[in-house]
Amino acid sequence: MATLTIRLPDDKHLRLKKLAESRGVSINKLIEELSTIALVEFDTHTRFKLMAAEGNRADGLRLLDKLDALTGV
Repeated sequence: MATLTIRLPDDKHLRLKKLAESRGVSINKLIEELSTIALVEFDTHTRFKLMAAEGNRADGLRLLDKLDALTGV
């Protein structure tokens, strides 16, 4: 496991500490959870861009229309 040292303004550190306490976790665990969320978002965006580049625009629009019909939008 790697060790990461970061510098944060005191007010941001205090807010993160309060957030961690409200979730019942350590700041370490909170940062781990937040970094996991960031990586999932990055991976999802990267995968979407790759699929969009390889996909068929007409098929994509048909799928969006189908989704709109299902959700009542």
